[in-house]
Amino acid sequence: MAKAKKKSKAKSVKKSKAKPVKKKSKKKTGKRAAAKAAVKTKKSKKTAAKAKKPVKKAAPKKKKQIVGEGDYAASAKFDKDQAAFVKRNKAKIPELGKDAEAALDGPEGDSLRAAEREAMNRSMID
Repeated sequence: MAKAKKKSKAKSVKKSKAKPVKKKSKKKTGKRAAAKAAVKTKKSKKTAAKAKKPVKKAAPKKKKQIVGEGDYAASAKFDKDQAAFVKRNKAKIPELGKDAEAALDGPEGDSLRAAEREAMNRSMID
């Protein structure tokens, strides 16, 4: 049995061989090195040329005012202004409504209704 143990130990232990380390030279010589150097200089010239060119900015496009069945720019401005008014006067709006109702019921109510009819007639003209 002693012999069998020695053989199994011998098989399990492997000898490792150290590989020699290759030293890289600082300067490459030969045709390959010259070709690589030429490629690097061409690439660096291209990138340098790209970096030197000023970047052209696109000219600002003029906005077309679309007018047809309605002026879209004016409509958008109106909506924006109305939203801003509501935002500024959110707390006052109920009070403003009550004031308007009182004005219609008061002595100036007839002139306010006449002005409203006139404005409606102008908007109805084809």
